[in-house]
Amino acid sequence: MEKIAITPSGVSLRDVNEKNMVIVGADGEKLEGDEKPSSEFLMHLKIYEQRKDVNAVVHTHSAVATGFAFAGEKIKRLEGFGPIENPFIPMVEYYAPGTAELAQSVSNALKNEDIVLLKKHGVVACGDNLDTASLLAGFVEETAKIQFVSRLLSHEQTQAHLKHSI
Repeated sequence: MEKIAITPSGVSLRDVNEKNMVIVGADGEKLEGDEKPSSEFLMHLKIYEQRKDVNAVVHTHSAVATGFAFAGEKIKRLEGFGPIENPFIPMVEYYAPGTAELAQSVSNALKNEDIVLLKKHGVVACGDNLDTASLLAGFVEETAKIQFVSRLLSHEQTQAHLKHSI
């Protein structure tokens, strides 16, 4: 991949558009754009280097999935995105955002996966195009919501059952 479009640093996703995107080369050098590239550009570059089949990477801090990542709780895979070979979405250990260690850890975890949780940080999804990667990131957030509600309701049912048993 010769050029990579990446979101600008410090700009809310709701304000990102084609005009403020930053273009970097495969070596990480800024080629186009007025803004500074996202601090996570090393992670993106490493993923593209590792996975020749990937043309899009989505890194998000979606609330519920990121909550699972902060709590160190696994997200169970649900049906909907192909066969379930690994019962949980992998989670990589915490490394500071923007570091080479985080970039290497994430790219290693994505060798045979399309999604990974970043402990105490967020979610990374990749795909052959931006729609696929975005859809996958959204699916993980919805999965996390379902599991959160399911755990909450199961806990409440258990507590109610215990009260009636006493």
